[in-house]
Amino acid sequence: MKSVLTSAPLHKGSIFTHREYLKLAIPLIISGISTPILGAVDTAVVGRLPDASAIGAVALGAVIFNTMYWLLGFLRVSTTGLTSQANGANDAKEMALACLRPMFLAVLIGSLFIILQIPILKLSLYLFGTSESVGDLVSTYFSIRIWGAPFALLNYVLIGWLMGLGKVKLSLSTQITMNVLNIVLDLLFVLVFGLGVAGVAYATVIAEISAIFIGLFFMIRTKLIDLSMIQWRILIEKAPLVKMLKVNRDFFLRSICLLTMTVTFTTIGARLGETALAANAILLQIHYLMAYLLGGFANASSIVVGRSIGSKQFPLFKRALSLSLFWGTLSACILSLIMLVLDESIFKIFTSIEEVKNAVIELGIWMVIYPIAGFWALQLEGIFAGATDAKSVRNSIFYALLAFVIVILIYGRDITPHELWLSFTVFTLGRTVFLSMYVRKIERSNFR
Repeated sequence: MKSVLTSAPLHKGSIFTHREYLKLAIPLIISGISTPILGAVDTAVVGRLPDASAIGAVALGAVIFNTMYWLLGFLRVSTTGLTSQANGANDAKEMALACLRPMFLAVLIGSLFIILQIPILKLSLYLFGTSESVGDLVSTYFSIRIWGAPFALLNYVLIGWLMGLGKVKLSLSTQITMNVLNIVLDLLFVLVFGLGVAGVAYATVIAEISAIFIGLFFMIRTKLIDLSMIQWRILIEKAPLVKMLKVNRDFFLRSICLLTMTVTFTTIGARLGETALAANAILLQIHYLMAYLLGGFANASSIVVGRSIGSKQFPLFKRALSLSLFWGTLSACILSLIMLVLDESIFKIFTSIEEVKNAVIELGIWMVIYPIAGFWALQLEGIFAGATDAKSVRNSIFYALLAFVIVILIYGRDITPHELWLSFTVFTLGRTVFLSMYVRKIERSNFR
């Protein structure tokens, strides 16, 4: 069977060039960055409303869903790694099953989220400790958007599978179509129909459902899925199932650590007042834009590393490391420079509320620091995902979380917004330092 990754020839002895790497990375960057652009549009649209609590409500509502979905982020990450390894080994059956197994899991868990929506919402509002006005708006947003949960998780699987096959243009088409539709509906429902926070939620659900039909169409077009494979006996074959569950378990624990940090950060920010909450929401959206842009290179590296392990090509693995370092460093420096020079112009896009705008400008230096502190951690996570070595990622982020908690405890209840962002930066830098210590483990486990 001919390799699915025809856009980047990876035959033995070939030199994987910068151009070939960018052919993978650029569509993935565009696809990835469309997600935080969507969040940025959500924030900017509600930022035009006269009440600052609307910005905070959408931010907190998004945190709830990010918490649920990021915990299930392994559905995309592990699917990409397992699919790319099967692709490298030219195993057509495992390429197909790498999609079908997590699809059933996605439907099951998404349905459970809908069933448990009331306790999830009540627990979230209790943890955030928000004001009554913000809490009511969060409830409105949540009760609408929760119905898109199974579709959002299925979309994780389909996009991860297409990425693992190297079908980056198809993955891009799915993601872009969903997010453009979401943005258009956002503007229509909020600014034209005046639906406010509810309009943002409706736009997201409709876009998530639409994306599934697009993804399924692309899945059928690959002609890799045979309906005869949709049998319980095949789906629960012991060896591949155990491998998938182990990888998913560790990525799940990694997500718990990441979201513990995010929820703690947001909760503390909420207790600093509605202005601080709104300012942090804007800065987090900018942070997501940069993280997803850098993540495009990480996803490209994940595909190449998976192929290198599946085909046992150590030079290709080393090349993936060097390309990740080069393009990650260059991108991080450019992003930091942009934030240093254009910070106020960028911040003004997100809100017309003067008090919030001033708070964002005061904290803007942390967005200059973030790319430099965090780019290598993002690149390494892509590399480890391609190797399906989730355990190392889990351990490193746990150590980074400990560092974050120590800083939070040092400052205590009187923590200021700048000190809160310092703790965030310590966490980011910790991910970089601790995960770097595990790189040799991939080489020993897969090429010796």
